[in-house]
Amino acid sequence: MSTRTDLQPILIGAAQQTWRERDTSRTPSDALEWVIRSALEDSGVPELGNRVDAVVQIPYVMNQVPELSELVPRNSAMEAAVRLGVHAQHFTSDVGGNLPQQMLEQFARRLQQGEHSMVVLCGVELLGTFLHAMRNGDSVAAWSTGELPEPKVLGNTAPMISDVEKAHGLWEPVNTYPLFESSLAAAQGLNRTAHRQLLGQLTESMSEVAAANPYAWKRQRFSAEQVLDTADGNRLICDPYTKLMNAIIGVDQAAAVVLTTVGRARELGVDSSHWVYLWGAASASDSGTISERPSLCDSDAIRQAGKMALEQAGVTLQSITDFDLYSCFPSAVQVACRALGLDPLDERRVTVTGGLTLFGGPGNNYSLHAIAEMVDRLRKRADGVGLVTANGGYLSKHAVGVYGSKAPDALWTGLDNGKIQAQVDQTPRVPCAERGEGVYTIEAHTVRYGSSGPERAILLGRLSTDERCVAISDDHETISALIEENCVGRRANVVSRDGLNHVLLR
Repeated sequence: MSTRTDLQPILIGAAQQTWRERDTSRTPSDALEWVIRSALEDSGVPELGNRVDAVVQIPYVMNQVPELSELVPRNSAMEAAVRLGVHAQHFTSDVGGNLPQQMLEQFARRLQQGEHSMVVLCGVELLGTFLHAMRNGDSVAAWSTGELPEPKVLGNTAPMISDVEKAHGLWEPVNTYPLFESSLAAAQGLNRTAHRQLLGQLTESMSEVAAANPYAWKRQRFSAEQVLDTADGNRLICDPYTKLMNAIIGVDQAAAVVLTTVGRARELGVDSSHWVYLWGAASASDSGTISERPSLCDSDAIRQAGKMALEQAGVTLQSITDFDLYSCFPSAVQVACRALGLDPLDERRVTVTGGLTLFGGPGNNYSLHAIAEMVDRLRKRADGVGLVTANGGYLSKHAVGVYGSKAPDALWTGLDNGKIQAQVDQTPRVPCAERGEGVYTIEAHTVRYGSSGPERAILLGRLSTDERCVAISDDHETISALIEENCVGRRANVVSRDGLNHVLLR
């Protein structure tokens, strides 16, 4: 006789892999075949492949680049599944690093509702090999999956950046995430020295995790001093971030997990020692584009989703034994910490992998590695509770998951994310001006570096009309001042010319 607890979603298999050598003959389908097979074997019942009825592939990050999207195979997961004898429905989604956690939450609901009985989530990025091939004129024609049908696409993301933001350089994450840092420092009352020390200590702590992780791209501990030092190729990318604080995109990595319910796992003979339970999950998006947000160092979406996921799990932040906070740049970690109420230097650490800046940032798929690593960690803890945050866009889309090594006190039943989103959407958006003229109060700033030094400042600020305005500065004295100190709150002048807003410190 089935019981209500039979509907509890659980993870029963997980696998990940990192390939360090460049090899264009290794296709995305090959990589997915490897991790899917390994995840099924990890369940202890490898023949479960014939019980999988849904395969969800996290989309390639190259899908976001029109010039590259045509070079990406259309359905690698289906080709891998066919090779493994897995006959299932195939799904993918739109775009975003939030997708691994969000798709896991969505398909956990589908499992409970009887739409599926066993689901494989998988993802791969072979950007290291791809970029190497493009530089050397090598062919990736072997990556094609031929005439396989397209997977069903779930979700449709609204634009996450405006034309004005794009024109001023904010379409590049390397320009956008460091912009938030000045706002974070000002909110915490940190001068430049104290702020840089925090960034160094945070990255050092994460590097200690990466050094012990066999799947990490950079298996090396870096001291805070090494993180901040610009010697040995660790150049400044965008102030205050050195290269070691930027996500590593050119990696070859893949991961997969197997999701089902307690009842189905018991029926198929999966030993309970392989089970990791979903305790809580919620998703939300911060309203509007970057320049419309009332705060440049806070996320109401993470706050609300985190609160609801923890309440659903029936635990507090103090009960969490393992964290993985999305870490494409240090500002993403700090914003999540502010939203959750966690110290970035908490002794429990903010990552189980080492983070995107050291473990590797495989496009949209990083958080699937975090979930796979969390499964391994929690299996080794009798009373472990893990929390994962996943972030897409420019601190735009967020998903939070809480996992446990034992059954939760109450059955996970899923939340109405629409209600959470409605609460987030009550936050008023800031009106934005396309053209800036007159007095300008700085709210956030960064300086982009090139091979020969600082090149351009990018700023967000308010006009005398209280409208937000995106701007740049090529003025040497202004750039120098923005590098030397935190100028949040300082007055400047802004003028509009040649389609851009230009700032000059007063």
